[in-house]
Amino acid sequence: MISVAPLDGSLSVWDAFAAAVPGSTFCHLSGWRAVMEDVLGHECFYAIACDDAGAWRGLLPLVRVRSALFGDYLVSLPFLNSGGPVGTPDAVATLVEHATTLARHFRVDLLELRTRGPVESGLRLSQRKLTVRLELPLAAEDLWRAFDPKLRSQIRRPQRDGLVARFGPDQVDAFYDVFARNMRSLGTPVLPRAFFTRLATTFAGLIVFGAVYRSGQPVAAGCGFVWRDEFEMTWASSLRVHSRSAPNMLLYWSFMERAATAGLRTFNFGRSTPGSGPHEFKRRWGSRDEPLWWYDRSVGNGATTPSPQDPALAWGPRLWKRLPLGLATALGPSIVRYLP
Repeated sequence: MISVAPLDGSLSVWDAFAAAVPGSTFCHLSGWRAVMEDVLGHECFYAIACDDAGAWRGLLPLVRVRSALFGDYLVSLPFLNSGGPVGTPDAVATLVEHATTLARHFRVDLLELRTRGPVESGLRLSQRKLTVRLELPLAAEDLWRAFDPKLRSQIRRPQRDGLVARFGPDQVDAFYDVFARNMRSLGTPVLPRAFFTRLATTFAGLIVFGAVYRSGQPVAAGCGFVWRDEFEMTWASSLRVHSRSAPNMLLYWSFMERAATAGLRTFNFGRSTPGSGPHEFKRRWGSRDEPLWWYDRSVGNGATTPSPQDPALAWGPRLWKRLPLGLATALGPSIVRYLP
């Protein structure tokens, strides 16, 4: 029989289990709990599924995101693409039941479990998002040769214009400066700088920051995580004023080249809305679509996490684009923490 217990102080045991269990991702690591609580102020419920002998059989991180304006959500894991229940089939089933019971107890508007594969449950499968993945060859040179001539030309354009890519923990500020400016241009509040500086220290061995520079100024930047033999580009941005030089092409190629050279086998472009501009950009690299297995339980069976694409919230992006950059950056963290 499987029982559920809360995570206490056994963070190292949790992380060891997360690293070994099939289907896990970097989203399952315990470090996210402190980030969600300390930086964003959310309440976390990290659950362990154990058998009768006390052996761990599964785990599930849950985060409650609630506000008077946007609603009350229980998500695994907000702002990320995964984090849903992992473990043996009976442990996963028990954890789904536990999450559903918790959602009923709190009367949340939405329970959302974001998994990397199908899960047996009575929850609704959401198909509003997908991911795009590219298999990497053994050498970066082979990847380059596999690109069609048009794609190679698009990558060479920023190189001809003198743009260069840099990587390392010292690129956090460059990343955030580009990210904040781009999010304001899109009309979307931005996560706080403290969120990313905390990630840089919490996941120092897994997270990668990179930026593309023009004349010493960052014009495109991204960050993502290495997990097993995959790299996922979790956040990426480029400045529209420099779009003619296509710095985003050099950014993505540089991340891919780095991943292939490191021996990773998959480049994950992160999540997209099907048919969107970012989705089409990711498809041009010769990658393939894969479903994101997100399972929902909502009041009235119709709620989703809030999104700038929601017609009911369309006024927000229009207003946000008009704000001065400094004001948008200052106000953004107090809003975006409720947009998981």
